[in-house]
Amino acid sequence: MRIGIVCPYSFDVPGGVQNHVMDLAEALIALGHEVSVLAPADEDSPLPEYVVSAGRAVPLPYNGSVARIAFGPVSTARVRRWITNGDFDVLHVHEPLTLSLSLLAVLSARGPVVATFHTAMTRSRVLAAAQGVLQIVLERITARIAVSALARKVQVEHMDGGAVEIPNGVAVAKFADAEPLPGWPGECAVGTGGTLGFLGRFTEARKGFPVLRDAFVALAANRPGLRLLVAGPGDPDDLYDQFPAELHEQITFLGLVSEADKARMLRSVHLYVAPNTGGESFGMILTEALAAGTTVIASDLDAFRRVLDGGRAGRLFPTGDPVGLRDVLVELLDDPAARATLSACGDQVVANFDWPVVARRVLEVYAAAIEATDGRVIDQEWVGLS
Repeated sequence: MRIGIVCPYSFDVPGGVQNHVMDLAEALIALGHEVSVLAPADEDSPLPEYVVSAGRAVPLPYNGSVARIAFGPVSTARVRRWITNGDFDVLHVHEPLTLSLSLLAVLSARGPVVATFHTAMTRSRVLAAAQGVLQIVLERITARIAVSALARKVQVEHMDGGAVEIPNGVAVAKFADAEPLPGWPGECAVGTGGTLGFLGRFTEARKGFPVLRDAFVALAANRPGLRLLVAGPGDPDDLYDQFPAELHEQITFLGLVSEADKARMLRSVHLYVAPNTGGESFGMILTEALAAGTTVIASDLDAFRRVLDGGRAGRLFPTGDPVGLRDVLVELLDDPAARATLSACGDQVVANFDWPVVARRVLEVYAAAIEATDGRVIDQEWVGLS
């Protein structure tokens, strides 16, 4: 099968959707399919051979963060050329309601279109302003995929249609086989030691880092061997300034890490903490931590609860509650048997998220979309964006 995949967000900046697209493409290629990915990226960016650059992206506030997207006449021409040259059996777009390449690709498509919805956002001023165009986009989508129950609920209640729920995949072996960073995770002696991990933009409010910070400060006062390993974008001074000076030696900041080093980082901690306060439709980092064999502690968000099988594969704590988080940290740091039980359940849960399993489910949707269109060519005439 010839498959065209469109990513709306720039490959120059790491992100969950970008990683999802690359992993899906590689899983489909491993299963014997021809895949081409179109994404925003600088012309001189190092890209996998299956990725075609659609040019430089620009920043746009989106869903509490900043997305780097490409849009406009030049992008439209590149999308149309890529679709024509690709002669795809199916076109798979991600986040088609973002004003970027995916939306343009749907409007330019002439065959079956599958769309994956990653977020669970129901309102946006940008979306409201373009409501007419978005209705055309929704009508041109042959089949929809939602990465979570919450994202699917948005489709049913706000987008006039259903969706097949297929979760984000994870390359289990990549995380399970990664080597821990030198000197980590160290001892986890009862009452004294242990290593906690956090990965993400610590300055972004919805990531909830202050919740972890407060719990760590309270715990470290009586636990001198406790360490915190932080990875993600940001200024080191902005991180360390949040902590008392006497605790700085117990905190290590890795900065922005590669995918390989992310796997190593997750293998280097006893407990991975996801203190997010909202805005999550799935919880990709949780599946990656589970794949690494690391015990997970997460906010009791609906998306996280579903990934962790209601708390069977990881411990949940009240969202936004540093005291509740501290209590769970103490319990698990001092109970290696409980950590082992959670990790063993995590192994069972994450097997369902392994990319070969997920990719085969996506292929079933492709087949259904192709059958639904029955070789018909969609009228390509549309106005307003070219």
